[in-house]
Amino acid sequence: MRDTTSFLQSAGFAAARLVPLPSDASHRRYARLEGGPRPALLMDAPPPEDVRPFLAVQRHIAAIGLSAPEILAADEASGFLLIEDFGDATHAALLDAGADPLPLYLEAAETLAALHAAPPPAHLPPWGPAEMARATAATFLDWWWPAAFGSAADADVRAHLDVALAAMLAPFAGAGCFVHRDYFPANLLRLEARPSPRRTGLIDFQDAALGSPAYDLVSLVEDARRDVAPAVRNAAIGRYLAARPGLDRDQFAAAMAACAAQRHLRVAALWVRLARRDAKPGYLAHGPRCWRLLDRALRHPATEPLRDFLDDRIPPALRRTPAVLTEPA
Repeated sequence: MRDTTSFLQSAGFAAARLVPLPSDASHRRYARLEGGPRPALLMDAPPPEDVRPFLAVQRHIAAIGLSAPEILAADEASGFLLIEDFGDATHAALLDAGADPLPLYLEAAETLAALHAAPPPAHLPPWGPAEMARATAATFLDWWWPAAFGSAADADVRAHLDVALAAMLAPFAGAGCFVHRDYFPANLLRLEARPSPRRTGLIDFQDAALGSPAYDLVSLVEDARRDVAPAVRNAAIGRYLAARPGLDRDQFAAAMAACAAQRHLRVAALWVRLARRDAKPGYLAHGPRCWRLLDRALRHPATEPLRDFLDDRIPPALRRTPAVLTEPA
């Protein structure tokens, strides 16, 4: 049985008041604890969530000298964590309030380079072509396709997409790098008192895996939820590459294009799933941006297999949020 009161009491926070924080697209819930012995957040992660990956990745990030919230107490079986409170200064909140984006993106790029340069922990699952293809099918074919065409994708379509994604992503599958998988401003916090690269606090890293480092940089500079000015995008990429001089720049640019094409297709369709399955239609506002970013990624030669699939199966006029979700009934 899940008992929040007993957990907080055992952690020394019995007198603290819980102030719920806005939820995201996951099942996790957060609350700020006021009046306790120190600033803290309660993470409530009921099944199907699992706090053990969060704990394992937190230990890794802290061990390599970067900023992840300290774990103050944990009840793994119940899905409760008491974690350090990094405050409200997410990069997203700062940008929304009018902060200059360039310093934030440069700091985020420096932190990401340090995160990727460190040897990854061995326990992480793979985030390679097979996993990326399954994740894409789970949104694009299972949710976007029937909304767009009025019927389920058949076996031939599924096989064709799987082959296309494998061909596009296979050249970049051997990196074996730590991949945060959700490295974007809402999951980054400005910690003013800390020097870079520790100045950027990391959260929401429980889905970390082993894959191409290009995936995280795409997540940052081609954000599905906000526009990033070309000058800021280019500066952040330049800062990242300067911190990792051993990377082949042309190969990395190709990897970024391939990861961008996969991610933007998957996330454009994710908004459809959130609207239809989870009754969260507000995310559909980000659909046009994802389709624009996908179109840009498809101009790179490295994305030819996926471009050919889309040209064969989906007319350009349908490459958008399905009309059934955006037009009045």
